[in-house]
Amino acid sequence: MKDTVMGTLSQRLEENQIQLNQLLGKSTDLVTKELQLDSSTHIALVYIDGLVDTQVLHNSILYSLQEGAIQDQFKDLDPFQKLELLRKRILIAGDLSVTHDFKQFVHQLMSGNVMVLVDGTADALRIGLPGWEDRNVSEPNSQSVVRGPMEGFTENMRTNTALIRRKIKDSQLWLETFQIGKVTQTSVSIMYLTHIASPDLVQEVKSRLGKIDTDSILESGYIEEFIQDKAATPFPTIYNSDRPDTIAAGILEGKVAILVDGTPFVLLVPTFFVSFFQSSEDYYQRSDISTLLRFIRFLSFFITLFAPSFYVAVTTYHQEMIPTSLVISLAAQRESVPFPAFVEALLMELTYEILREAGVRIPKNVGQAISIVGTLVIGQAAVSAGLISSAMVIIVSITAISSFVIPESGMAVAARIIRFALIGLAGFMGLYGILFGVFLIILHLASLRSFGMPYMSPIAPYRSSDLKDSIFRFPWPLLKTRPSNNKIQDLKRQDTSKREGSAYDREK
Repeated sequence: MKDTVMGTLSQRLEENQIQLNQLLGKSTDLVTKELQLDSSTHIALVYIDGLVDTQVLHNSILYSLQEGAIQDQFKDLDPFQKLELLRKRILIAGDLSVTHDFKQFVHQLMSGNVMVLVDGTADALRIGLPGWEDRNVSEPNSQSVVRGPMEGFTENMRTNTALIRRKIKDSQLWLETFQIGKVTQTSVSIMYLTHIASPDLVQEVKSRLGKIDTDSILESGYIEEFIQDKAATPFPTIYNSDRPDTIAAGILEGKVAILVDGTPFVLLVPTFFVSFFQSSEDYYQRSDISTLLRFIRFLSFFITLFAPSFYVAVTTYHQEMIPTSLVISLAAQRESVPFPAFVEALLMELTYEILREAGVRIPKNVGQAISIVGTLVIGQAAVSAGLISSAMVIIVSITAISSFVIPESGMAVAARIIRFALIGLAGFMGLYGILFGVFLIILHLASLRSFGMPYMSPIAPYRSSDLKDSIFRFPWPLLKTRPSNNKIQDLKRQDTSKREGSAYDREK
């Protein structure tokens, strides 16, 4: 920010107005209402049109100031006493505070507050009357569920913090807010439970946020890239969600939530590989169903990764692995195809990715269908023209559908990126290339950290107690402790003394 905003406010109202006009230029949305309350009391209300609730301003604030009875109250008072009288007895609407710093004055003004200047004092009164248009709480779009809460975060941070506090009604749920971005001055908050979250983790989050030095923060994705442990990886190492129940569940496990004003997507740290295959719905239905669904998600992830590359490797280098009747069928299909299987797979995958991206940009009611149905239609036309085989259309279709099973989009994108690399390795080295790729993936995953925590926990390092809620989901009565991979203060989740002698305790 420019040096002109440094320093303190002037005692002269006119000088403050001149400095503010010099700073903001000819901003047509800057509104200044000057009032003469009595012969010696001259004040000005300054605000940005569109950022404050003008209805409350006119019906409450201005109405109170224009009452004739208040003129007698200003007699024999100095300017600062007049400001205090306004704060304590007259201007009772909104959140009130006093500032004397000009930089803070401008920041509060641009944040949707009404600033009151009194001639003769170097202090300003802030009245919190934010009034911009907000999107109502609605069903989240990115992580839909059949059973569970149907409310999602919005672009308003206060709405989002309230949604989390509705879930966790605990006095030890702390909220700390920082201003990041030299130009945008974006509010970034962290929420955590002080008696559960590791103090070292909280301090590390604050440290990484404090090191961000940039002009602008417009979305939580900016924060994610600044604070992640390792940038050179396709795998997401910070979880994001627009579901309050998912974020609240993470906080209850000792994680730290990072909220950014202006976006419905909240970050959660630390996170682990298995977390991206879990859905909030897993905890709202029976454990056997949840476990089965998690297995299906992992299976879909492997299909998304390996199906095209395995087809390329087997049909190009390892035909002896295919049953004779199937080899004959595949050979007949590929008889008129002018491309090798490697090029064929790349063409189909690229076509699907193009259609998928197009599906994001067009209206939502038809977008999802375009990416899948469009691939099938184009694929069938290509088969009829003899450009690709029908088997390849089947493989790509199964791969595309499997990618939608993964609950978190970041992990699905990682699978799509790695899939192309595996197709290339399979085209040059066959199954040996795929095995080499798997070896590199495992090494890479084992090296990843999320805020210092092993990314592959509880598999590597192995923690048997945490496996109860990872690949599997044990029944709630058996989930007596929180995951230990977060290095939290309080591992105990349940008090089992009241349940002694129950069926679950006899199974121990």
